[in-house]
Amino acid sequence: MQAECVECGAVIEVPEDVMQGEILPCADCGVELEVIALEPLALDLAPLEMEDWGE
Repeated sequence: MQAECVECGAVIEVPEDVMQGEILPCADCGVELEVIALEPLALDLAPLEMEDWGE
């Protein structure tokens, strides 16, 4: 399967066994994309995880 990077428009190769919520990197721009839907396949920018520094 293939999808388009929402940041730079590059073609992303998506594994056939991808699951919703999985994070995929864009090889062209390096942004992390989250699989938000499977039918049809949709990607969006992954939320940034904040460091909690042990709190």
